[in-house]
Amino acid sequence: MRFKKANLMYYVFSFMGGLLILFILLPLARSILAQSPAILIEEAGDKGVQEAIFNSIFLAAVTATIAALFGVPLAYILARVRFFGKSLIESIVDLPLAIPHTVAGILLLFVFGRYGMVGALFERFFSLRFVGTRLGIVVAMLFVSLPFMVNSAREGFESVDVRMEQVARTLGATPSEVFRRVSLPLAIRGVLTGWVLTWARAISEFGAVIILAYYPMTAPVKVYDVYSQLDLKHSSAVSVLLLVFCLAGFVIFRLLAYGGMGMGNKK
Repeated sequence: MRFKKANLMYYVFSFMGGLLILFILLPLARSILAQSPAILIEEAGDKGVQEAIFNSIFLAAVTATIAALFGVPLAYILARVRFFGKSLIESIVDLPLAIPHTVAGILLLFVFGRYGMVGALFERFFSLRFVGTRLGIVVAMLFVSLPFMVNSAREGFESVDVRMEQVARTLGATPSEVFRRVSLPLAIRGVLTGWVLTWARAISEFGAVIILAYYPMTAPVKVYDVYSQLDLKHSSAVSVLLLVFCLAGFVIFRLLAYGGMGMGNKK
């Protein structure tokens, strides 16, 4: 009786999950099937489209790496240390998720613009500008996607048994050695998941990027530009090209990151 009830639950859950997958796939499939092969080939051969897709994929990877470099230490502190104001810090980390992205671009412009407190210093002492450069694109991507890195890595560290770290300390390991040899390896799946989510979120960013750095174009900005100058068919062709690269990226990252860990945690 219990077996039948368990089977029923799995069938119901599978049906509900299938509806969600269908909800994702239907718009994508409709967009792909509606494409004209000629227009798709035309846009695929356009150097501006190629550069925009490259900018999105490569700069998103740079963004995710920077997010990991600075976000993982913060995630570890949030997972292991109790301090006054911790809830406030966690709320600040989550805040970019609630800010409209055009507003985020304007806020970043105040700081990283030519006359902003950071932008002016970088231009004066390093001859570097954020507005209209790839550096500005990375800043915009980082602002909106950083919460995914910190939160995912924090959950990874929280899943690590504290007693294992304590045992390592009793054996003479320093805090940094415990982090490098015990905590980080055991939490690596959460860190890698955060990297992939950050990469994906950075690729899709439009509002903050278009305000801080319209040029050089990223793929979302290029889609908008093609739509405003040509038509829906051409812009949707660029969208399909980006989707293909993103899907390939997800598959490759999952195979590389989780392949050696036993995909799906099979028992």
